[in-house]
Amino acid sequence: MAEPVGIIFGTVGSLSFKFAVSDKTIKRNDYIQVEHPECGQVLGQITDIQRESDLDFDRARKLGEGEDIDVGSRVMADVHVTGFRDERGNLSYPRTPFEAGTKVFRAEEDIVRAVIGLRDEPKSGAYVGKLKGHNIKVYVDINAMVQKHASILARTGGGKSYVLGVFIEELMKRQVPCLIIDPHGEYSTLMYPNTNPKDLKLMEYFEVEPRGFAKHVVEFSPDTSINKNAKPLKFDEINLTAEDILEMTGLKKGGAQIGILRRAIKDLKTDRKFYTIRDIIRQVRKDKNPAKWTIVNALDFLQSTGIFGEPPTRLSELVKEGQGTIINLKGIPPEVHEVVVARISKKVFLARKLGRVPPLLLVLEEAHNFVPQVGQTLAQEPIKMIAAEGRKFGMGLCVVSQRPAKIDKNVLSQCNTQTILKVTNPNDLKAISSSIEGMFPGMEENISRLPIGSAIITGGGINNPIIVDVRVRQSKHGGESITVVNPNVKVEEGPNYDEEAELEAEGGKKKKEDLEYDYSAVGKDAKATDIKTDMDEEPVSAEDEEADADEKDDEEMPVEDHEGEKAEEAKGRRLIDDNPEEDGGLNVEAEEEEEEEEGEEAEEEEDKPKKEKDEEDEIEGEEEEDEEGEEEDEEEENGDGDGDGKKGNLEGEDKK
Repeated sequence: MAEPVGIIFGTVGSLSFKFAVSDKTIKRNDYIQVEHPECGQVLGQITDIQRESDLDFDRARKLGEGEDIDVGSRVMADVHVTGFRDERGNLSYPRTPFEAGTKVFRAEEDIVRAVIGLRDEPKSGAYVGKLKGHNIKVYVDINAMVQKHASILARTGGGKSYVLGVFIEELMKRQVPCLIIDPHGEYSTLMYPNTNPKDLKLMEYFEVEPRGFAKHVVEFSPDTSINKNAKPLKFDEINLTAEDILEMTGLKKGGAQIGILRRAIKDLKTDRKFYTIRDIIRQVRKDKNPAKWTIVNALDFLQSTGIFGEPPTRLSELVKEGQGTIINLKGIPPEVHEVVVARISKKVFLARKLGRVPPLLLVLEEAHNFVPQVGQTLAQEPIKMIAAEGRKFGMGLCVVSQRPAKIDKNVLSQCNTQTILKVTNPNDLKAISSSIEGMFPGMEENISRLPIGSAIITGGGINNPIIVDVRVRQSKHGGESITVVNPNVKVEEGPNYDEEAELEAEGGKKKKEDLEYDYSAVGKDAKATDIKTDMDEEPVSAEDEEADADEKDDEEMPVEDHEGEKAEEAKGRRLIDDNPEEDGGLNVEAEEEEEEEEGEEAEEEEDKPKKEKDEEDEIEGEEEEDEEGEEEDEEEENGDGDGDGKKGNLEGEDKK
């Protein structure tokens, strides 16, 4: 018999207890079994492990100072009772507490399978992975999954699309039809085998092989110019009823709008056997009620979506035995998403009621956008109807979302089979906790701490929430995050990175040491602005010196010389322009006009120095008059005689 892993102690209940751990390999979430006086072997799960020591504050301080301190400790574990199977095979719980001092053992595989409800049924079950910490395969009952609906919930990047791919693979293997609403085009890769090196290494452990499902998967899209591998998805616009138009446009069902539509369609039916949306628009325009323009705008939008056309897609093409149908909405506007989902879900559910299509599972990705808790969408009513009544007619619903708190609670609460990956948002955790059956203390913390690749699964034949290591996909995963950083691109470092290499690459011969300045030669009182390095001033070349000298000569050159140079340049330009070989022949009259204009400019330039000289003479004369006037004013202020003025000036000089 196996060795015990601990002994029950302290206050003991019928649904929980503590035990002193004697096996150091025991871990949180492991399953244990305990003998109960009335119920026999009972299964439990470790929810927490604690280590209690005798190290107080003072001894811890001495230990930190280097003293040798003996530290004693003991390990204890908290257990949540999972239950046992009674004589009828039903899951039951003890009604009396366990006894202190009872030995605790690791759970045997048979007891775990029996109590949790893990049946090894590969024919009717979907193999999703292995029980955490055990080499036990986990199968989810597909019948229960379709009949009572399912949900896959996770935060963004938590792996929900990967897990959904695993479920779809299992449905394809068992010829179960499924209709997948794919807003981002993630599931068309189901056609191709998985070649990911990391996944290939794990396939041996999970006992699966790479496989594509191209024979089972068919893809449709309203826009095949974007999704080129898809078949066109078109709806029939012939003889639409007023109710059909209201459901696809969101117009009010009461009031004048429904009356206008019904009158228009009634008039069309009297004139013709078939009519289209364009015919309805023309007929509505004839109505005298001003509310008609709201209907016209809605019908114009409906026709502009491009989802109507010939030939229309038949329901028998969308739902077939053993076929996985992907409705690829990648690149389609969100408002068109609502119209497509609303139309498909209603038509398929009606066909299933009448037995025209086989039982199926409708998969709704980004479910919070179609059945929100707050607000209304075109798809909300038919989806809620499927959630409420689909079980009766063999149409299951699987909602997939990264925001559980934003999904309609009435829809989420009716999903019996739930797969929950890592979720950290408090509102989402609260929404999940209120919808999961069998939640025990610490489960929320488990959800927020789940590693990527692990999930909590409940329902589908599994009586209690269990943690599962999700198996690797056999087909290619299409929902991987896009890598932003290219690993092959050279990283640009800072300016001090490998300066010598940069200088050599630029042809420079200086080394790093030559660029450094010897600050020891500078006095302590020197300012920062007084310190200059060799890099502060660029060396001046011989060409730059000659150019500076020419500029200096030009500045010192008299105005007349500048004007002479300009005239010579103009003359040189005329000689060049007059050369017929250079320009291939010019208009003679244009040449004469140009010569006359240039001559006038030359005369003006010759007269310009004279005018400037006259202006300078006038300015000098005015300045001399102003100076004489100022001297006279000063003499008047200092006195009438010259002696007084001289005396004042001398006194001013003495003071200075």
